[in-house]
Amino acid sequence: MSKPSIIQVIKSVLSAAAGIQSGDNRERDFTQGSFATYAIAGVIFTVLFVVGLIFLVSSIIG
Repeated sequence: MSKPSIIQVIKSVLSAAAGIQSGDNRERDFTQGSFATYAIAGVIFTVLFVVGLIFLVSSIIG
């Protein structure tokens, strides 16, 4: 069993955020992946998402 690559981690985080992750990928994440890796990737995605929303709203408003 090899650890998921950084690309696989990013794809998993984005898929999970959109709610479209397959069962096979989810199982791979839980069996081969590290919780810390996915938690850090999730936090980074969340921060970037919120900053993007703030930028979008502020550019629309003014």
